[in-house]
Amino acid sequence: MNGKTCLVTGATHGVGLATATALAARGATVLLHGRDADLGQSLAARISSTTGNPAVRFVRADFMHLEEVRELAEELARLPRLDVLVNNAALMDGARRRCTAEGYDATFGVNHLAPFLLTNLLLPKLEQCAPARVVVVASEAHRRAGWLDFDDLMNARVGPLRAYARSKLANLLFVRALAKRLRDRGVTVNGAHPGLVASGLFRSYPRGLRFLLSTVVRPFMRSPLHGARTSIYLATSPEIEGASGGYYRDCSRLEPSAAARCDDAAARLWSESVRLTALAGV
Repeated sequence: MNGKTCLVTGATHGVGLATATALAARGATVLLHGRDADLGQSLAARISSTTGNPAVRFVRADFMHLEEVRELAEELARLPRLDVLVNNAALMDGARRRCTAEGYDATFGVNHLAPFLLTNLLLPKLEQCAPARVVVVASEAHRRAGWLDFDDLMNARVGPLRAYARSKLANLLFVRALAKRLRDRGVTVNGAHPGLVASGLFRSYPRGLRFLLSTVVRPFMRSPLHGARTSIYLATSPEIEGASGGYYRDCSRLEPSAAARCDDAAARLWSESVRLTALAGV
């Protein structure tokens, strides 16, 4: 990865932090994204120290605000190059449903709309550096979503677990639609399932449920590094050079659900996402 520049979103905890550290250890210039500047800068310095790679820096944006996503894209467009984008940032809301600054459901906004917008805004830079790669961290949870309900994209009629599953289905439909658009343009896009990982994903859950997860379920969870293996593989492996539109678990290609393979749903979600993000020219 020497000479390559990688952006990892949601990289101050869990799988994202492990992914960023591994890419830095392989010699890449790594952009560590998060919301907390103090934490992010501290982690960037720690990664540089532990890997011996000075080319690690923090970039800030709150994915609850699409305007901040645009500002981040403008900042990164001035980089000399961008070779890999790992869309890792995600949230799973607890009992209290939240909305983004634009009034969208937070789970749908952070997990799908923000990476949709960021990826599209960064595509010109990625194409300049072709061959380049986009990795979208999805989940086997997408199978519990059923078919995407376009009459309830903001998850008003479902609970947090179903909302999360829908957002992961949206991730894979995004991969499918984007891969078609990027054909013969030198940029590949693939989805990854990290597994059930001991990370900060459940930190907004009620205390009792967090305690249950930490005491009963945690022993069966993967470490963040184990969870990051597939993202790292998709970002770096020469074995999949040119492969696009796939979904991978444990570094092996996997067939997603029928709902995630629906071209009509992928096209409709793309159109709705363009409208909701006010994205021009795509």
